[in-house]
Amino acid sequence: MELELIKYVVERFAESKDEIEYKVEEKETSVEVTVLLAASDMGKVIGKQGKIAKALRTLVSASTPRGGKRYFVEIKEKN
Repeated sequence: MELELIKYVVERFAESKDEIEYKVEEKETSVEVTVLLAASDMGKVIGKQGKIAKALRTLVSASTPRGGKRYFVEIKEKN
């Protein structure tokens, strides 16, 4: 559920949708999602002063059920 939410939000802002990669690493109590973007999409997805990225993290946190795994979202530039 949360991964689909992350994909939905990221794809609304990114222009190079076919270049987006998602790496998911599950641990005992958490899930780390790394979003790899083209350099041209970094600013659009992160937003001014990181507002879009912060809102994305807030949405994911709010949609996670109590007692569920915590999701951590990291946005990086694709090499």
